[in-house]
Amino acid sequence: MQANEFVDYYKLQLTDDEFKRLSALIYKESGIKLPPIKKVMLQCRLQKRLKHLNIGSFKAYIDYLFSREGFDSEIIHMLDVVSTNKTDFFREPAHFEFLTEELLPEYYRANKSGTLKVWSAGCSSGEEPYTLAMVLFEFAESHPGFNFTIYATDISTRILQTAIDAVYKEEKVEGVPLTLKRKYMLRSKDRTNPTIKMAPHVRSKVTFARLNLMDSSYDTKDLFDIVFCRNVLIYFDRNTQEAVINKLCQRIKPNGYLILGHSESILNMDVPLKQVKPTIYRKV
Repeated sequence: MQANEFVDYYKLQLTDDEFKRLSALIYKESGIKLPPIKKVMLQCRLQKRLKHLNIGSFKAYIDYLFSREGFDSEIIHMLDVVSTNKTDFFREPAHFEFLTEELLPEYYRANKSGTLKVWSAGCSSGEEPYTLAMVLFEFAESHPGFNFTIYATDISTRILQTAIDAVYKEEKVEGVPLTLKRKYMLRSKDRTNPTIKMAPHVRSKVTFARLNLMDSSYDTKDLFDIVFCRNVLIYFDRNTQEAVINKLCQRIKPNGYLILGHSESILNMDVPLKQVKPTIYRKV
């Protein structure tokens, strides 16, 4: 790319037609629907990509993106800036209470020496899989022979790197009980920028990978006892939600569980699931 030294990238405007082309591509590749009200958001997020690539207009960027070479190298980066990544440790705590009080004891009675396999689909910056790791370590302390693995995926390579690094600002973990912080987190010595890092034994339990839920099938070697896919489907339309849930179910063991976010539902969907509790479903 040739440099555009005199372009003010933050004044570049996305036309309605350009937004329609980009939003159609985003929907096709990721399932994320961007209504017209999101045009300014998309424009602002892509301005940084244009600057990085030294492309002087949205028209030129779209021409590049729709070329074979441009698509292969840029589509992942474009989806990175589009995807929303909001999460917290112990978000929607009722799910973790269900794990501790009902699901894990039931699993342990039937599989005292088995390995529980959990998938965090749409793991964002890692708070969900690391919360799961802490909950499962706590259960393992009082249940000899219990073991587990966690597979965590997201469409965004940028946010996955944050998850792999496992470093968070201290205010991010304010809601985590002190006993868990002491056992599973390391506090930085730099008090001017207070951070925590997940301890090595916690990080070792989580395998991260990029995965697009819009793929025709999910290339995972395992079948899972539990799949968390929370607050991801809200960005999809109803038909896409149903298709994604059916693909997730193909990777869930018989009688395994799918756990969705608090505002998500399978009501009137043709999926092999039975509701156990609100947003908690069992494969049938």
